[in-house]
Amino acid sequence: MAIDRARTARGAVAGAIASGVWAAQQPLDMRVFGVPYDDTELLGKLVTRGRAWPAVGMAMHLANGAAFGAAYAALSRRLPLPSWALGPAAAMAEHLGSWPLVLVTDRVHPARDDLPTLGTSARAFAQATWRHLLFGLVLGEVERRLNREDDELPSYEHVVSTNGHGSLEHAITGAPE
Repeated sequence: MAIDRARTARGAVAGAIASGVWAAQQPLDMRVFGVPYDDTELLGKLVTRGRAWPAVGMAMHLANGAAFGAAYAALSRRLPLPSWALGPAAAMAEHLGSWPLVLVTDRVHPARDDLPTLGTSARAFAQATWRHLLFGLVLGEVERRLNREDDELPSYEHVVSTNGHGSLEHAITGAPE
């Protein structure tokens, strides 16, 4: 299986964009779900407890998104799903597969006393589900647009007319003019 480096790089860009959207909306979803769970804090404080944790956490978050996006771009076309469902399905699979690790994070994270307990919180799970769904939607759509194949969109010229209402012959026969 050959890897298309350009496609993979564009997938990484899409993943970084999706991670940025995730991070940007976190303050809103923390209010909606009532859980002060911040992924950039979780990641940043894993590495440093100093003032640099927000920048470090954001860099790690974007890098994780880029890595996921690269893998997604390389593998998504092989999945038997419609294009609109690929991103959300991949993100939800990752979410459901990795969520049990928060039980470990609750116990061994160096900043666990500064972070909310996640593993036993239904609201934190719902919040993470929302974030992954949003990430998947953005990833899927951005990656699809960046990696659009020329033949992905069907031609429509044969079904339109100069009056803007379409071709009567095509409507009747279903065949191109």
